[in-house]
Amino acid sequence: MSTRSNRVAEQMKKEIADILKRKVKDPRVEFVTVTDVEVTGDLQQATVYVTVLEQQVKQAEALKGLEKAKGIVRSEVGKRIRLRKTPELAFQIDESIAYGNHIDDLLRKLNQQD
Repeated sequence: MSTRSNRVAEQMKKEIADILKRKVKDPRVEFVTVTDVEVTGDLQQATVYVTVLEQQVKQAEALKGLEKAKGIVRSEVGKRIRLRKTPELAFQIDESIAYGNHIDDLLRKLNQQD
């Protein structure tokens, strides 16, 4: 990613987290945390990675809530960040934390075997 894309992604991460906290009133989105945003080089699309405090069942519901609130979030981002065109948003569950915990558990088990 270019430097500009990185700056836009970081700013979008901050703004989307604030928008979800203050503007979106959907209870399904209550325990959602924005972990990362990836923006394409042409700034046309953005993938927003989120984690949900609750388990798998809540993750599916949270994604439905985020999809429903996508228009509000995108319009608010457009008001807060001056870009020629506001990127299309796609929300995804960030699996990196669960994967990191899995690796940590495996390493812990290996250390206990020694």
